[in-house]
Amino acid sequence: MSTAWFNRALLPWYREHKRALPWRETRDPYRIWLSEVILQQTRVDQGLAYWLRFVERYPTVAHLAKAPEDAVLKLWQGLGYYSRARNLRTAAQQVVNDHGGVFPADYARLKGLKGVGEYTAAAIGSIAFGLVEPVVDGNVYRVLARVFGIATPIDSTEGRKEFRALAATLIDHQHPGDHNQAVMELGATVCTPRNPRCGDCPFAPRCIARGTGRIAELPVKAGKATVRVRHFNYLHIRTAKGTYLQKRTGKDIWQGLYELPLIETERAASKVLLSRSLDKLAPGGWIIEKRSGTVVHLLSHQRIETIFWEVVPPKRWKVPKEWLAVTSNMLNAFAVPRLIERYLNGAVTG
Repeated sequence: MSTAWFNRALLPWYREHKRALPWRETRDPYRIWLSEVILQQTRVDQGLAYWLRFVERYPTVAHLAKAPEDAVLKLWQGLGYYSRARNLRTAAQQVVNDHGGVFPADYARLKGLKGVGEYTAAAIGSIAFGLVEPVVDGNVYRVLARVFGIATPIDSTEGRKEFRALAATLIDHQHPGDHNQAVMELGATVCTPRNPRCGDCPFAPRCIARGTGRIAELPVKAGKATVRVRHFNYLHIRTAKGTYLQKRTGKDIWQGLYELPLIETERAASKVLLSRSLDKLAPGGWIIEKRSGTVVHLLSHQRIETIFWEVVPPKRWKVPKEWLAVTSNMLNAFAVPRLIERYLNGAVTG
């Protein structure tokens, strides 16, 4: 089956309608890589501000490689998936230490960088170096599923193989970077999940989903992951030295970020249940002054139900060594989860 029509329609559309974005004005793999990692987390309008801040603070991969982890996490604050920020710094160090400060122009070696998988390696490789490697992300799945009427679930092994093989067949060998960006741009701006603008699509005459009334059905997902519900109780403790924070460690969400001292319970905590937990922390004498309403914070596979408690500890109690007293004018210097940021900024009330 000839697919030449695909690029005959796609590339002219892209060159006329693409959004003007700064990472599209360069072949610098560092800046392209930054954009791809950031845009895996957020929309272009929000991601642009983060990209500009990163480029201003760390204009080269060498600057990022030397950055303290806490500073990178603070700059990333609000994007979520903080492991990607840590991977960003580690990969920068790999480029500097293992590749002489130059991004490898090779697909396999790009995938050897921390946090760089098939998608990111294909994006960097095709846009920066002209490698003929297809990008397959959520936008690409949607465009291909609808245009070609493919009902194989995109979250199945069979589906991933089928869509990648199709993308590899379609990619323009002369302009692989433009091709990959064009398919993603079409999915982001025209072939959207809901209310697609089919009248503006270059593939409208050939789109199988449109012709068969299956736009809302495609792409298909086999099933959603189970969502874990967790109950967080944050302790807001003010002292003459400041407000206490602690750093999250271990293999859990928000690793490396700071938060208020946390008590996690198996169910939503009442005042009685929290008092028992506080007594385990330091026996007797705790005063619970105030509690917030329940704040729900949604992650990809977790639902965090949170209550903020303003408490006064017992006199002459021993402060846990991992707690850090931070003055009010220094709180904003610490990288914290969005949930904590909103509370400290007054967005969460009782």
